[in-house]
Amino acid sequence: MLCRSPAGAGTGETMTQTDKMLATIEDGIGTLTFNNPERHNAVSLDMWEAAGTILEGFAHNPAVRVVVLTGAGGKAFVSGADISRFEDERANTDAYERYNAAVDRASTLLYEFPKPTLAMIRGYCLGGGVALAVCCDLRICSDNSRFAVPAAKLGLGYAYAGLKKLVDLVGPAFAKEILFTARQFSAAEAHQMGLVNRSVPQDDLDTYVRDYAGMIADNAPLTIAAAKVAIGEALKDESARDLGRCAALVHACFESQDYVEGRRAFMEKRKPDFSGA
Repeated sequence: MLCRSPAGAGTGETMTQTDKMLATIEDGIGTLTFNNPERHNAVSLDMWEAAGTILEGFAHNPAVRVVVLTGAGGKAFVSGADISRFEDERANTDAYERYNAAVDRASTLLYEFPKPTLAMIRGYCLGGGVALAVCCDLRICSDNSRFAVPAAKLGLGYAYAGLKKLVDLVGPAFAKEILFTARQFSAAEAHQMGLVNRSVPQDDLDTYVRDYAGMIADNAPLTIAAAKVAIGEALKDESARDLGRCAALVHACFESQDYVEGRRAFMEKRKPDFSGA
């Protein structure tokens, strides 16, 4: 089934092949929802492919200033791969390679996304769900959330790139604990490890995340973009850092109309209206 999504509003419609991925845009916030609640939002091939398409639409849409990822149904963010689909989606080498390519595309788009990204996590966040959340800039969870990477209970291996992101986020000691034990961690434990930025009461999660994302969307896009790039470069080996790009983005901020608007708004004691130019 070919599904229309408002993800491309302003730059043409985004088309996806599944209704198990939803996209909306409101007040500068693009929301991508994993919509497979009967399987705790386990992700199939068509969902991975649709996620990549939606993210590309969000990236090129000037109406989107921040992206929120979440899961439908109230019981899970993402619970990993949809194992019930493996017989079709990983039955042979070609199918396996297509599946991995779709996962890698969506994950890379998210990790390298030019705008701020935020994972809104409620309930279970398991396996590939943790990997997705780690690709986001920020993670906010409900206090009843549960986190796990159960690879060691399944005999699976995790590739270096994904583990490097986890180590960069929580450090080697906690990364080892997560992988070696394969157990479920509470929201409080995840917060202590630095796996999530905030843990809030479950009834407050939607409002809290909406307000947080709105706060980001209201700020100067060029400033946020410059900060995001610089922080990303800081995580690289020193020899691989592009400091020239960082300097150019900072210079662009000072040359922008938003810098003029920010100064004027401060002097006039009003909220600035940033255009991203």
